[in-house]
Amino acid sequence: MMKALHFGAGNIGRGFIGKLLADAGISLTFADVNQTVLDALNARHSYQVHVVGEQEQVDTVSGVSAVSSIGDEVIDLIANVDLVTTAVGPVVLERIAPAIAKGLSKRRAAGNTAPLNIIACENMVRGTTQLKGHVDAALAEEDKAWVAEHVGFVDSAVDRIVPPSASATQDPLEVTVETFSEWIVDETQFKGPLPAIPGMELTNNLMAFVERKLFTLNTGHAITAYLGKQAGLQTIREAILDTAIRAVVKGAMEESGAVLIKRYGFDADMHAAYIQKILGRFENPFLQDDVERVGRQPLRKLSAGDRLIKPLLGTLEYGLPHANLIKGIAAAMHYRSAEDPQAQELEALINAKGPQAALAEISGLDAHSDVVVEAVNDYNASR
Repeated sequence: MMKALHFGAGNIGRGFIGKLLADAGISLTFADVNQTVLDALNARHSYQVHVVGEQEQVDTVSGVSAVSSIGDEVIDLIANVDLVTTAVGPVVLERIAPAIAKGLSKRRAAGNTAPLNIIACENMVRGTTQLKGHVDAALAEEDKAWVAEHVGFVDSAVDRIVPPSASATQDPLEVTVETFSEWIVDETQFKGPLPAIPGMELTNNLMAFVERKLFTLNTGHAITAYLGKQAGLQTIREAILDTAIRAVVKGAMEESGAVLIKRYGFDADMHAAYIQKILGRFENPFLQDDVERVGRQPLRKLSAGDRLIKPLLGTLEYGLPHANLIKGIAAAMHYRSAEDPQAQELEALINAKGPQAALAEISGLDAHSDVVVEAVNDYNASR
């Protein structure tokens, strides 16, 4: 029986990656720092996942256990398991790397030459490659060649909306997720035979799928949030059901989609169907997702490699239309939130430098370029 260790027993860990692994009949141990969650997992060895789409169903995940991610048990597990996965958030990857390095050293000392694959399932581009860098830095020189031979660091792209739980029960393990889920892994990076895990898709062109998600789900989600916030709406569902907002969001995803079709040769009809599926996900009545939550950190979302500017740069590269993406960028510039330091920084920057210089500084676009002028015109028109 295959054995896996999963770092991060939060909502994504339990509701998405952990669930897929346990459902595949893999013996799964969670590692986390939250003692309440660890105790509950070890007392019950199971938990419930509410899967919500057209209708609601409750799945039970069973046969799981848990260890503290800061204890020695984690190191012992890394020396023995077949698969290590993470859902800890980009910032925490660096913190778990020393334990992984110790576990790999112990694995080598124990003479365990069975292939081990490590997959970071984070909302970031090639997160496992970044984790590998942190692990390499923590490894002793004499372990490095052995690790390179026996351990695969496999990049992945993940997509599943897991909103903060609205559950009335105080159960620390209960989690709500949408029906849709996508976990795509880079098959070229595995050591040993490729695993057959239902719900894990293998590809030899991961970047195509990383950008497909970024340019469709993330672009559409952010623009829905920013236009919704401007219109005084509370949730993503309310915003996407507003016909004026929906037209801009769909238009922006079609514009970014034209870039993907050009760049990666995606099939146009299949991509149109993917856009429809994404719009349906935003409408999900069971996901009470606030525009405030989805819109937070506007400076990051307006940066050059992210969901608004990167597809816009693609439209410039291929000479494609981008009017709706520009409207989304203007709406992001209007984002104000008392809860979000980046929103306050954005407002201060616009007040200090004016919208044109501010947008250029945040996005890396040329202040005098047509697109910045267009965005500022939209920004001023929608004040």
